[in-house]
Amino acid sequence: MNWQEALELLEKGMIRSAEKVDGKWRANPEVKQAIIEAFKAGELKEFAGGFVDKHNLPAREFKVEDKIRMVPGGSSVRRGSFVAQGVIIMPPAYINVGAYVDSGTMVDSHALVGSCAQIGKNVHLSAGVQIGGVLEPVGQTPVVIEDNAFIGAGAVIVEGVQVSTGAVIAPGVVLSRGIPVYDCVNERVLEVGEPIPPYAVVVTGSRPASTNLAWATKMGLSMRCAMIIKYKDEKTSAALELESVLR
Repeated sequence: MNWQEALELLEKGMIRSAEKVDGKWRANPEVKQAIIEAFKAGELKEFAGGFVDKHNLPAREFKVEDKIRMVPGGSSVRRGSFVAQGVIIMPPAYINVGAYVDSGTMVDSHALVGSCAQIGKNVHLSAGVQIGGVLEPVGQTPVVIEDNAFIGAGAVIVEGVQVSTGAVIAPGVVLSRGIPVYDCVNERVLEVGEPIPPYAVVVTGSRPASTNLAWATKMGLSMRCAMIIKYKDEKTSAALELESVLR
C-alpha cells in the first residue's frame, strides 16, 4: 500500500491504523508505515495564513453534506484522519493524521486527538483533553477510547492506554503506562497495558512514594496514581455520575 492510497482510505474510514481483533485492539503496521512514508515524501509548502507544513498533509476542509460541525475559531483536522458524520469539533481543537473519530463524538475546545488515536461513537472529549498519538514504533497500539466513554476536562491519556466502553475519566486524570490504576472496587491493581474496564469511574489519586526513595518517604511525599472508585450502570449519565462521586 502506497502512502497516497493509504491517506485516501483513512479519510474514508475504509482502513484504520488500529483495529479490534478477537476482542483486542492491535496496531495496523502497514497503515502506520504508509503514514510515515507520507511524511518522508512530503516537502515543505507555504499555506494560506502563514502556515508551513508538508505539501501532502494539508488540513482537511468540510462541506455541509459531510454532516460534520466544525465551529469557526482555529480548529484543524489533518489529512489522513477520519471524522464521521455527527461529530462536533469546538475551537480550537486538533485531530492529527491517522486518527479515527466515530459518529456522535464531541471534541471540545483545546482538545487534541493525536496521530492514529481511535475514538469511538458518542464519546465526549471535554475541554483541554489530550489524547496522545503514536506513530512509531509501527507495531505499538495507539490510544483507544471506546464508545460512550466520557473524558473529563484536562484529562491526559497517552502511551497506548485503552479506555473501554462507557468508562468515565474524571477531570485532570492522567493515564499512561507508568501510572498505576487501582481498582478499589475489586481490590486489585490493573496490569501494565490492561484497558480501563467498561463503565469504570476513574479519579485522580495518590500513593506513598516508592520505598526505595527513602528521603521522599521521610518527607511524606506521594506519587500520582489513578483509582477506580465505582462502576456505573450503563444507563446512568456520565455527567451525573461524576457529579455524585466528586462531591
